[in-house]
This record gives sequence, structure tokens and C-alpha cells, in this order.
Amino acid sequence: MIRTMAVTVSNRAAAGVYPDRSGPVLVEMLEDLGCQVDGPVVVPDGEPVAVVLRDAVATGYDAVVTSGGTGLTPTDQTPEMTRQVIEWEIPGIAEAIRLEGREKVPAAILSRGLAGVAGRTLIVNLPGSTGGVRDGMTVLGGVLAHAIDQIRGGDHPRG
Repeated sequence: MIRTMAVTVSNRAAAGVYPDRSGPVLVEMLEDLGCQVDGPVVVPDGEPVAVVLRDAVATGYDAVVTSGGTGLTPTDQTPEMTRQVIEWEIPGIAEAIRLEGREKVPAAILSRGLAGVAGRTLIVNLPGSTGGVRDGMTVLGGVLAHAIDQIRGGDHPRG
């Protein structure tokens, strides 16, 4: 079983201004893939993102999927915090996630989300909207098990 953590990055949800809407969608979609899911953990953007990611890597999660903090506003710092934690990027995942949503929402290409590996943990940033989470998980769901298997040292399937 793939052990995952769902993290919502939202200054306002973390402050209690409004409820987290994207985190529950993320949890549901990860569970639908058969993952064991902790969260959603709600944190404000900035250094708290790096802290929760480092803690998740140290705890040994197979994957951490974040929602939010990937836009162009000055407070959107999730990609920068993620870059501090990951050891290498997997650009194809992030590119595919952006492309998945662009037909419905052209601004989806403005997301700066990253995907990469820290230790043996896959970290993927999704946009903060529920639609962005759904589109991102459509992409991630198709490769998650294989990516985790590869990170664990598995071989490529022969066919």
C-alpha cells in the first residue's frame, strides 16, 4: 500500500477564514487509488510548507501531494519551498498536470507546481482549486504506483 500525506497550502484556510475545500477532494482521490492517506494537513504558505515536507520525508511517506500555493501572487511560495526539500525534479509530471487543465481553464498553465523526489518520497504540487486537484490527480493517478515502485528501486515492466 502506498502511504501518502495530503497537504493543503492556504494562508486563509490555515487562519480559519474559510474551510479547506481542496484537501478533502485530494484525500478522497488518493483513497480511491487505494492509498493510505494522512491529512489533509492545512498549513500557511512559506516556511511551514518546507517544514511539513521535511517532516513527511523523515517519517517515510511514499508520497506527499500538496494543494495550493503554486500561483503567481507574492504569497505563493510552495514551489520554492518544495525546491528546498527535493533532491531532483520530475518535470514531466508537473508539465502533464498543467496541460491536463488548460483546455477547461487556460490559466492552468500559470501554475508553477513542481514534482520531485526527496529521499524515497515523491512530492507533487497541485493547484489549490478543487478542479485543479481533480485534473492533477487524473494525471498523477495514472503514474503514482509506478513512480513509487521506481523510487523504491523497482525495475521497469517488461512487455
